[in-house]
Amino acid sequence: MKPFFDDFYDKYHQDLFQYVFYMVKDRQVAEDLVQDIYIKVIRSYESFDGRSNEKTWLFSIAKHVTIDYFRKQGRKRKRFFEFFNWEEKGEKLPSSAPLPEELVEKSEQLQQVYRGLDQCSIDQKNVIILRFMQSMSIQETAEILDFTESKVKTIQHRGLKVLKKILNREVDLSG
Repeated sequence: MKPFFDDFYDKYHQDLFQYVFYMVKDRQVAEDLVQDIYIKVIRSYESFDGRSNEKTWLFSIAKHVTIDYFRKQGRKRKRFFEFFNWEEKGEKLPSSAPLPEELVEKSEQLQQVYRGLDQCSIDQKNVIILRFMQSMSIQETAEILDFTESKVKTIQHRGLKVLKKILNREVDLSG
């Protein structure tokens, strides 16, 4: 089990942590949730049947753990995201890849996208994060969210329409 877990951790930890971090925006909570996810992975490894790939299986577990966290916080129907205020948080993720706060600092438009996610439904946020921030395919996203591929495409289309409308409104207000 240890060789499996070490390999699994090396392959997916950074993507997993960033996904959870994007969802909860709190480093300590993200670390705690990632540990919960790994515990579930270890407990359910024997029952993993290989119908989906490991990464899809892992992110499906992550989605459920994250949703459970929000339910416990009494936020099931409340806003899933608050404004990303990276300057105050000062979080540092160990990676050579750009950090979320570095991306925000580099791009006002990306910051507008994050704010725009507040206007999206939970499903739209999940689809947009998995598809565009985690670079998952439509098939992988469908498997993780337990949706059909057609539903992912529809939700993605509607979410992008919401974001486009918000971005256009912000450009009109600033210009």
